[in-house]
Amino acid sequence: MSGPERVIDPELLIHRDATALAHAVAARFVTALVDAQSNGRVAQVVLTGGRVAAAVYRAVAESPASATIDWQRVEFWWGDERFLPPGDPERNETQARDALLSQVDFDPARVHPMPADTGQTPEAAAEAYATELAATISALSDVKGRAVPAFDVLMLGVGPDGHVASLFPGYPQLEVTDVSAVAVHDSPKPPPTRISLTVPALNRSREVWFVVSGEDKASAVAEALTESSTLPASAPKGRNRTLWLLDNDAASQIQ
Repeated sequence: MSGPERVIDPELLIHRDATALAHAVAARFVTALVDAQSNGRVAQVVLTGGRVAAAVYRAVAESPASATIDWQRVEFWWGDERFLPPGDPERNETQARDALLSQVDFDPARVHPMPADTGQTPEAAAEAYATELAATISALSDVKGRAVPAFDVLMLGVGPDGHVASLFPGYPQLEVTDVSAVAVHDSPKPPPTRISLTVPALNRSREVWFVVSGEDKASAVAEALTESSTLPASAPKGRNRTLWLLDNDAASQIQ
């Protein structure tokens, strides 16, 4: 891709509470996948974890509109993962399988969880995921010879400290630009070992959705939306659209 990077100003959509937020995001998610498939493409989506994300996935699975999606033509990825054994309930993959994938007729070959802890190092696991991304998804550009993926929709939560995926304030992984996935050690939020997409990989998404609920996130949300913010949550930008999908509590400190 040639020419300057596009900078997309974020859009804010605020809902009355976490339940309304989850249902609104679910409806938007269904529409986005149908739109992506309407021209014959396989929809590429990146899932996140957390309480609100689980509610969104359940709402998608329960929605009659989900029948309009060809789930066999959806490719599932993850923005980050807890480096825990397979099937651990704390893994984002396990949450998504329980809430959504167990309810739809998906193609197992199109589900790409980040590696679980089966004895390899987290560095090797991150390298394997970067390789899988490069081998599977059409590239917009290259990073040192490795393709950086293009997603249709990438969903992110935001922590009270302003972290996104497993990119935490002040951690060196936030500055990594030469690979698309990294290992994270000594996370301030348990468990301590994780894998995360890097900022350049997150930024190769057509739409980035921040889905945030709760008053404990309000300060981070407000700061991330300022021009001078250095929080990780201020870094991901959609190539076509950046959406902040919030409930009233999460939006309460926005000026």
